[in-house]
Amino acid sequence: MERSIIESKYPAPPWQAGLGQPAADRLLQWEQRQADELLADVFGYHAVQLGWPQLDTLRANRMPHHWLAQPEFEPGDPLQIGAHLQLDSRAWPWSADSLDLVVLPHALERSADPHACLREVARVLIPEGQVLITGLNPMSAWGLQQSRYERRQPTPSSALIGYRRLRDWLRLLGFEVQVSRFGGWTPALSSERWMQRLTCLESWGQRWWPILGGVYLILATKRVP
Repeated sequence: MERSIIESKYPAPPWQAGLGQPAADRLLQWEQRQADELLADVFGYHAVQLGWPQLDTLRANRMPHHWLAQPEFEPGDPLQIGAHLQLDSRAWPWSADSLDLVVLPHALERSADPHACLREVARVLIPEGQVLITGLNPMSAWGLQQSRYERRQPTPSSALIGYRRLRDWLRLLGFEVQVSRFGGWTPALSSERWMQRLTCLESWGQRWWPILGGVYLILATKRVP
C-alpha cells in the first residue's frame, strides 16, 4: 500500500471497528485500486456487488448493467446507501446462469452461512463467469486484531475465512483461481502518523511474507466441463 495515504471521507463501518480508522482507510483504498485494475476488462452484460457501498468495485467496469445489492447483514435504508435491491446472501433472486460478474467485498466473512452464499454465486454465474472475493486474513496482524475485537462483542459481525480454505471451497464448486493478491502488512494502529512511519513493512511483507498480508483478494472463473 502507498506511503501517501489520503484520508477517507467514509467512517469505518461497524464490522471494521476492530481495525481502527487509519487501517480501514487503507483497506478501502487498496481494494478500490485492485478492483479498478482487475475488473476494467471483464466483459459481459450483468455485474453485481454484494454489500459495502463505500467501495465501488464496478466503477471501471464497462458492462451495461451494474447492481449494488444490500445483504441481510448490512443495516440501513437501501435508498440512502444507493443499493438497487435487498437480498439474503444465502438465497439470491437471480435465475441460474444469469450473471457475468459477482463481487463479494468481505461478504463471505459476514454472512451467516458463507457456504450457502458461495453456492448461490456459483449457481447464478454463467459458465466462464467471474467472482472477485476479498477478505481479512486471519493469519495476519489485522486478522488477529479484528478477531480479538469480535470475541469481545455480544453479537460478532464477522467470522474470518482463511485464504487456503476459501481456495478449497472454490475448487470444490468448480472455480479456477486466476488471481491472488495480498495487501496490508503495516500494523493497524490508531495513529495514521505512526502507520506512515512503518510503511517500509509493506515492501518487506510483499517480498518476504506475502501470505501474511492483512487482506487478501481472489479472482476466480467458473469452469463448466
